[in-house]
Amino acid sequence: MKVKMILPALTEAKSPFWRPIKYSLFPPLGLATLAAYLPPDASVDLQDEHVEKLDLNDEPDLVVIQVYITSAKRTYAIADHYREKGAHVALGGLHVTSLPEEAMLHADTIFLGPGEDTWPAFLKDYFGGRPGRVYRSKTRTLAGLPPIRRDLIKRRLYLVPNSIVVSRGCPHTCDFCYKVAFFEGGKGFYTQQVDQALAEIDRLPGRHLYFLDDHLFGDPRFASALFDGMKGMKRLWQAAGTVKSVLAPRLLEKAVASGLRSLFVGFETLNRNNLVEQNKYQNLDRDYAAAIRRLHDAGVMINGSFVFGMDDDDETVFDRTVEWAVEHGIETATFHILTPYPGTALYQRMQAQRRMTSDDWDLFDTRHVVFKPAKMSAEALEAGYWRVYKEFYKWSSIFRGAWAVPGLKEQCSKQCLPGLVPIRRAPPRLPAKALSRATDQPTGVTLSRLEGDRGN
Repeated sequence: MKVKMILPALTEAKSPFWRPIKYSLFPPLGLATLAAYLPPDASVDLQDEHVEKLDLNDEPDLVVIQVYITSAKRTYAIADHYREKGAHVALGGLHVTSLPEEAMLHADTIFLGPGEDTWPAFLKDYFGGRPGRVYRSKTRTLAGLPPIRRDLIKRRLYLVPNSIVVSRGCPHTCDFCYKVAFFEGGKGFYTQQVDQALAEIDRLPGRHLYFLDDHLFGDPRFASALFDGMKGMKRLWQAAGTVKSVLAPRLLEKAVASGLRSLFVGFETLNRNNLVEQNKYQNLDRDYAAAIRRLHDAGVMINGSFVFGMDDDDETVFDRTVEWAVEHGIETATFHILTPYPGTALYQRMQAQRRMTSDDWDLFDTRHVVFKPAKMSAEALEAGYWRVYKEFYKWSSIFRGAWAVPGLKEQCSKQCLPGLVPIRRAPPRLPAKALSRATDQPTGVTLSRLEGDRGN
């Protein structure tokens, strides 16, 4: 039996500027996870179009494709190609879950929601000669999850091959978040057993690793036990967390003791009205500045996430946000244009208000405006988005931000020429868009992100 597993390239990954960085960061752990359920005698070929050219001249029996919104058109073309060859084509992912009727036109089988519980059921039906058309996830558990087929991952092609996901989903329900729709109908957040997660970490070579979980700190008891177990592993790692989790007592200290060195934090907006509008209550009335000080005092770099275009944003939001981020010494920042993804509460609200202006999924990449903003034009929103990157990453902002980090002035007085910042403590910012999870790398047969998440 020949099985082909494909992660098609996102439309935005075709850009010669971004592709070498952001889209070669992480391997497709979701597909590698599903591959672990296949029988030992199955011949499995896993291809990621972000880092390699797809071979479409083969003749697999089963083709499994993970679909994001900006890879949907490419996915459907690939799916149609293999169906014409007689292969059984199965599609899953965030976009499939959001728009199953659309995906069904190009597939023999579709998966809705996380794939760990539906994929084994499909395989049983497939080998029994009666594969179903739709498999919808209801039972949410990672118990008994087999080790990821990392042997299928071409490690040399990725900047961060040591990526890992030890949970699924997020305990919060922000209106603009794609994941809420993906986990509808069951638990929206759940974790592996701690021992299981530690065993997967232990299988990774080298010292550095990157957690692609949407919210690694989402279950404080799990996170605390995980960090205790990692303490002797001598790992250095990065992850994503919330302002709320950073301010929680003791948890950050345990994370740092186990090797945390950089955290992606979803600040999203400095405007309280926007937080209420988007149902992002975990950030409401939190002291952002205190969270930043707490991270910096612990020696943790920050990649801050910000979203522009919420209904209380006008054209002053761009300069205010950049100035605030620089003043508080945020090392890297990832900026986004608010994007109403199908299946989200935000999309439903925009549809009801007749404010959606596009259904071209290629534009739903958080870099284009696909709706009518409330307090500025679409043109001003896009122009502001590109301007903030230029402003935040110019050298004067980099040095100002580095100077704002506690302790650097004292160190500089001993180790630098007058007026200079010790670069070893404040490395020049990389384009944080390249570092975002984005956003985008989610979970299941679907897994999401990046936007950031090609997690598992």
